[in-house]
Amino acid sequence: MSKKKVINFDLSKIAEGGVQVKLNRALKQVADNILDPNTDPTKKRKVQVNITLVPNEKRNASDVTVEVKTTLAPEIGVPTTMLLGRDSKGAVHVNELKSGVKGQTYIDPDDGKAKTDTGEPIEEVEKEEKRKVIDLQKKEN
Repeated sequence: MSKKKVINFDLSKIAEGGVQVKLNRALKQVADNILDPNTDPTKKRKVQVNITLVPNEKRNASDVTVEVKTTLAPEIGVPTTMLLGRDSKGAVHVNELKSGVKGQTYIDPDDGKAKTDTGEPIEEVEKEEKRKVIDLQKKEN
């Protein structure tokens, strides 16, 4: 004599397998997040299955909603330093510090050119500065 199940509500089969599809999709998201090199590998990830039951007034049937939620590790931040200042006219200037130290020049590994701490080629900066040279000995009438 076979025993009849008291509770015949298999999560992998209900809603025509829809719950299993949702669970598989969530597990794939978690696996992708774990394998993403831009996330912290030691952070916990979660897959949460919520089953909500809303019984009718006669208490002989219930509407069931199954939700599958994931909690993923956030992407790791990318640090940098921003240089802030004003020019002689009061306009704000913002540049990323690329050399590592304010005021220090560096050789750009992409093109091999010497650049300022904000990434401007030294040649261009020097051309601009030559135009700005003030001749203090020049007499104005």
